[in-house]
Amino acid sequence: MTILSCQNEKKDQPKNEITGKQSHHKPSSQPQESHSPKSNLNTTDNIVLSKKHSPNSISCDLDGDHVPDTINIVQNTDNKKYDLEIIFGNKKVEYLGMGKEILGQGFDDIDWVGVFEKAPKGQIYWNNVNEDGEIMSDDEVNESDKIKLPNDGIFIHQEEACGGGIIYLKDGKFEWIQQE
Repeated sequence: MTILSCQNEKKDQPKNEITGKQSHHKPSSQPQESHSPKSNLNTTDNIVLSKKHSPNSISCDLDGDHVPDTINIVQNTDNKKYDLEIIFGNKKVEYLGMGKEILGQGFDDIDWVGVFEKAPKGQIYWNNVNEDGEIMSDDEVNESDKIKLPNDGIFIHQEEACGGGIIYLKDGKFEWIQQE
């Protein structure tokens, strides 16, 4: 068993509190530039782990490689928007949002997220809102429209209100399942 002190005399890159892996951002008191080659950010953007959201970090296996991935809610200190930083177990980093529309859903900021958790692999979900904006029950949805998550997903939802969804990977591309 290893015991770590909260104070670190070295100036090492911060580590994620869940995985212990090095993080790609500094605490909010120390913004840094993003240097991720796969990022949709400019290198002048500053990214910090959200202090507003709790939890602000989850671990799951988005890509099915059996290596934990870390998903953080982060804030871009330049535009003040909250979005997702996805650190795959293979060290690849991707961002969803950062001022760009998230998966065609009409929002570019997840400031509103109150529930942030893993959607487990194998669970069955479906877009549960019809074209008229009404919530559909299980029996109103065709079996062919139901999605069994191939790997873990990310569930985000507005707390104590309607609205949210599940983000998951399908054939290497992020997809959205509307939930309420």
